[in-house]
Parts: sequence; structure tokens; C-alpha cells
Amino acid sequence: MSERTIIIEGADPMAVLGANDSNLRIVKGFFPKLVIIARGDTLVVKGDEDEINRFSERFDELVKHAERYNDLPRKVLDDIMGDGDRGPAESEEPGTLVHGNQGLRIKARTAGQQRLVEAVSMNDMVFAIGPAGSGKTYTAVALAVKALKDRKVRRIILTRPAVEAGRTSVFYPVT
Repeated sequence: MSERTIIIEGADPMAVLGANDSNLRIVKGFFPKLVIIARGDTLVVKGDEDEINRFSERFDELVKHAERYNDLPRKVLDDIMGDGDRGPAESEEPGTLVHGNQGLRIKARTAGQQRLVEAVSMNDMVFAIGPAGSGKTYTAVALAVKALKDRKVRRIILTRPAVEAGRTSVFYPVT
């Protein structure tokens, strides 16, 4: 694991990193395998050397844009970090749904989970049934996070039934 220190020169660190590091959080989404720590006008980047080089090149472009225009709109940030038409953090391994913490690849591990992924990609609504622990919720949440990261949705709403599944509710009148 390599480490590199990058100093933001010529541009306002606030314009580059965003208010409360909002731009930095977006940048981190494009490089899930890197650990990026910001302190003032200094960034410490840890990870694979090739990935750090790729990050450094794109981050320099961000700094140049912020230096020239003193602003960094979301569209520009997405275009520079994602090479225009490419989305964030391309999956290098087939079957990867999303990257989790520290670059961990989350993917469908069983044939049933793979069928669920395929059904979700082809249908608007999917009902999944199966025994407890078979990965239905895990796969569904991974797909929801992928849609959020790909900006297909703006938020995820988690709900639970008001009554436990499989049990009958009996109401006794109060006398």
C-alpha cells in the first residue's frame, strides 16, 4: 500500500473540497479502493500506486478548474472524475454490484441471488421469497445502494411491515 500527500495550491481548498467536504465525499465515491484524508489544504491518499496516480491526475484537473473559475459545480466534478460518460467506480470484476467499505466488492454469490439481480434489472417490481438467511434483503439493499450511487434514485426508504409476517393478529374487544 502506497501513500501520497497532495497539497492544494493555487485554488481555494473550500472551492475544491466543498462545504463540509461535500465534494470530497463525491470524489471518494469514484475511488472506493483509496483512503483519502483531508486536513486543510492537504490530502493524504493511501492505496494502490496505479490507483493513486489515476486519482492524482484527475484531482489536479479539479484544482485547475477551481483555480480558474473559483467554483466546482457537480456536473464538472462528475465529468472530470468519471471521464465524462463513465459512471463512478467502474466494476473491474464482472458481477460486482457495488463497492463497499475499503473497496470490498459486493456481488451476488448464489444462483438465487443472481436470479434476483437479473429480475430487478428486467422488472419494475420484484417479490422475493425464500428461507431466512438466503440473502434476499442483502442483495436488495446492495441493488438499492448501486442505484443511489449511479444516481438512478435520490434516496432509499427502508420499511418494515407493521405486523410480523406469518402470524395472525387477534384482537380481543375490551369490555
